[in-house]
Amino acid sequence: MSEQSHTPKGKPFNLENHIEYAAGSVVSKTLIKKEIGTITLFAFDRGQGLSEHTAPFDAVVHILDGTAEITIGGKPQIVNAGEMLIMPANVSHALQAKQRFKMLLVMIRSD
Repeated sequence: MSEQSHTPKGKPFNLENHIEYAAGSVVSKTLIKKEIGTITLFAFDRGQGLSEHTAPFDAVVHILDGTAEITIGGKPQIVNAGEMLIMPANVSHALQAKQRFKMLLVMIRSD
């Protein structure tokens, strides 16, 4: 489920409270979508994930709540709330929720 959010501009807000978990689902909210990149919030319920894929540019993941298992180039690693990870361009990656988690994904396109 994806939606364009009504992100407050010019006012502080709490990222973790800006998206809710949904049972058995992955919820996403696009905060900013521009030609040069996107900023998207995600909430993954336990057992949900994103299958292995690649992207032509680096992507930054910041875990806001819970714990994610992120596999990069076939090597799984645990990323906890408060931690960030840069997923390198053109390297396969996947995300799995061993427990539910929320994350902020920042993708900036490059030539």
